[in-house]
Amino acid sequence: MAGASMTELSLRPAASREIKIANSAHEERRHKHSRSSYSEASPLTSRNNSLTFRPAKRPMPSPDKTIAVINASGRQAASFIRVATAVGYHVRAQLRNSEGVVATEVVTNPHVKVLIGELYTKEPSEKPAVDVTKNGPISGIGVNHALISELFQGAQLAFINTTFYGDELRIGEALADAAKKAGVQHYIYSSMPDHKAYNKDWPSLPLWASKHQVEEYVRKIGLPATFVYTGIYNNNFTSLPYPLFCTDLQPDGSWVWQAPFHPDAKLPWLDAEHDVGPAILQIFKDGVRKWGGGKRIALAYEMLTPREACRVFSRGVGRPVRYVRGPIEIKVKIPEGYRCQLEALEELYDLKNNDPAKQPPYFGDQELEDSCPKVALELWEGPRGLEEYAREVFPLEEQANGLTWMLEEDDGGGGSVNGHANGNGNGVYHHQNGGLSPAQEHPDSDADDDDDGLVMKGRKRDEEEWLA
Repeated sequence: MAGASMTELSLRPAASREIKIANSAHEERRHKHSRSSYSEASPLTSRNNSLTFRPAKRPMPSPDKTIAVINASGRQAASFIRVATAVGYHVRAQLRNSEGVVATEVVTNPHVKVLIGELYTKEPSEKPAVDVTKNGPISGIGVNHALISELFQGAQLAFINTTFYGDELRIGEALADAAKKAGVQHYIYSSMPDHKAYNKDWPSLPLWASKHQVEEYVRKIGLPATFVYTGIYNNNFTSLPYPLFCTDLQPDGSWVWQAPFHPDAKLPWLDAEHDVGPAILQIFKDGVRKWGGGKRIALAYEMLTPREACRVFSRGVGRPVRYVRGPIEIKVKIPEGYRCQLEALEELYDLKNNDPAKQPPYFGDQELEDSCPKVALELWEGPRGLEEYAREVFPLEEQANGLTWMLEEDDGGGGSVNGHANGNGNGVYHHQNGGLSPAQEHPDSDADDDDDGLVMKGRKRDEEEWLA
């Protein structure tokens, strides 16, 4: 075995010896005074000493439970579906459509039963139409109760991450009602805070406040539930001109990130694609005995100030990244509902506040903020940090979006996207739960164009959509 060290080889007993030991184990147990490699004090003390004893492998039965999931091609849901099905769970997954790389991955997963359709209907709402800034950009239309009911058939568990497509509050209530009717044993809801509920002087962020309302309803009806709050997605950064997390590519090849966050106030960070799935799976494995009763969990694996985030990102990508505190720049058309979200965000993170200690907690509750990253690391110990993301994933996502800066190392140019130098082409946006990322074009004009996610049309990513 070329390149193998003597240490490596010494840790691997001969196969014949393993078989002999395993087959004779029951004979050893017949002798009252026979020697065992397990100590009297702890039966696990010597388990790693394979030279003395290796117990026969026990069959590991696959989980016999089914998990209901919505918006299955989003970063959170797709991350969870990958890990849950890998260990044998079955999933009933709602998809808006089957287009895109992630949706195809879900559809072709043999452990997933896919239900394709919207969670809303075009029929008039049973309730009066509501302000689009409260419950979503297309609030006031109906709820697809038939699809929601079908989703929970035979499901014992549920991971639910609602989005603003349709009336988010009414859809969230309908999902909770259907889950309770189906007897779901553990309901994990991906929530976010209504800051005004914590401090009357703080504004509500419209696209988060509806999630807070859904959370309150889930509590009200007594579902055995856990609520997870996701930090800022590492995946939000892009050289495309999307509001809030645009890393604006400069002529010298460096980037500038401009946002209203105080440069020295800590923010929670999460790689949603890599780390949501393992954490949610562990919550299910621990069960409601540990995490039920409406417990809230902050899913964030790094607490970094904007300046620290830029330094970390710079180390990973190998180029300078500079933070500028300033207003959110909107360079392209965005939905009105998302515009209201950004305006409220600027009010919450007041540019006139020069004291980082006075910046409102990202999760609203300081106690929840202080739990980062300790609680998240109890669930999943192998997160992908911002530096690793910048080094290994960011260039790939940028290239998939049509940018070419990573291919132009010699001239330091900014690259291009879809023929627009430096990525200054037109685009559409989406809102990611927890991620504060761009929202897509207002969907009222054409139902066929409704997408929860930013539709990427780069050379390598054809019609791939990224959801919440």
